[in-house]
Amino acid sequence: MAAWPLFFLLRREYGQVMSTKQNARRNVWILVAAQAILGAQMPIIFTIGGLAGQSLASNICFATLPISMIVLGNMICATPISAFMQKYGRRAGFWLGTAGGSLGAATGAYGLYISSFTVFLIGSLLTGIYMSAQGFYRFAAADSADDEFRPKAISYVMAGGLFSAFIGPQLVKLTADAMVVPFLGSYLAVIALNVVGSALFLGLKIPKPPSPVAGESLGRTRWQLLTTPRIAVAIICAMVSYALMNLVMTSTPLAVVGCGYTKNDAADIVSAHVIAMFLPSFFTGHVIARFGVERVVGLGLAILAAAGVVGLSGVELPNFFAALMLLGIGWNFGFIGATTMLAGAHSPAERGRVQGMNDMIVFGCVTIASLASGGLMNCSGGTPEAGWSSVNYAMVPFLVLAGGALIWLALHKRRNVAI
Repeated sequence: MAAWPLFFLLRREYGQVMSTKQNARRNVWILVAAQAILGAQMPIIFTIGGLAGQSLASNICFATLPISMIVLGNMICATPISAFMQKYGRRAGFWLGTAGGSLGAATGAYGLYISSFTVFLIGSLLTGIYMSAQGFYRFAAADSADDEFRPKAISYVMAGGLFSAFIGPQLVKLTADAMVVPFLGSYLAVIALNVVGSALFLGLKIPKPPSPVAGESLGRTRWQLLTTPRIAVAIICAMVSYALMNLVMTSTPLAVVGCGYTKNDAADIVSAHVIAMFLPSFFTGHVIARFGVERVVGLGLAILAAAGVVGLSGVELPNFFAALMLLGIGWNFGFIGATTMLAGAHSPAERGRVQGMNDMIVFGCVTIASLASGGLMNCSGGTPEAGWSSVNYAMVPFLVLAGGALIWLALHKRRNVAI
């Protein structure tokens, strides 16, 4: 008879474990859908933002400034949104993001309607609120996942971007010239995506971190986190992977059109790039679990270098397609690997601090990269071909930085094991 209480206790514990796992998987699929539907606005804006900026700016060197403003808004919002989610939960933070996306698109549409570059830039800055919130989808996937499922959860959510790669560029083709004002229809489509996609978060169930108890440790300070070797290297590799991807992708539509191809060609190349960014996500988590996160990040950096080599080898359409697809795959391995590395290097109490700090640093560098992209593309060498070469050569020092940091971490671990 004494065994019966133990049986019911074990059964209850098993039920709780299974319920937790099912909840984690449901959250992941909601975030996958959000990445697919809401995430489609980013390929739209990154495809047409530079072209629209080029049509509005008085100096073509500032053509990619709208993209830079989006990433700047992302950087500015990263820490406040992370703190907001820490206090009010992921769902509230994601709704804040969709509100920012809608407001940014509406302001950008108005800027196009009145031909005001300044208003268009303000809309781009507001769009950064959505981009910042979207960046936390990957962390939200990890929140309710156990150690075994965490890299797969992050990977699956990133894979949702594969569908956005189809949705976004196709919407560009349908809407870019659908109205008298070029690109106005695309920005109106972005508003619709935010309104429809926000309903997805009604089903999201991620518990808020418990409020700290008086006298309880709040974890490491930001400086202590930043000087932790594994966290520092994760941030550097994420920063380089994302910044280089943005540097090259932002200038690609300008290079494609500048070399005599059409806006539809540019949309197709961006679509192929975004597919390459997210398609590997179906197995990146499994690869990380099998071979280790550091090796996968290193492979990502090597593929980014290969993208630069292909980009420098010519300006035919196959070169653009191949370079941008390699760029996407390299970003996938580098960025998802770095995210996984970071997610396993802090406690729940440190989550808001470290994730906000990570995204602020990463997207601060991405802001610089996107701004530099237009300058390198339009104002170096005098021709689109020369500008495109400058963009690809600019990748070299940053790849050396990230590769060196990864090697240093491996040596640091080996030295500590030896001790």
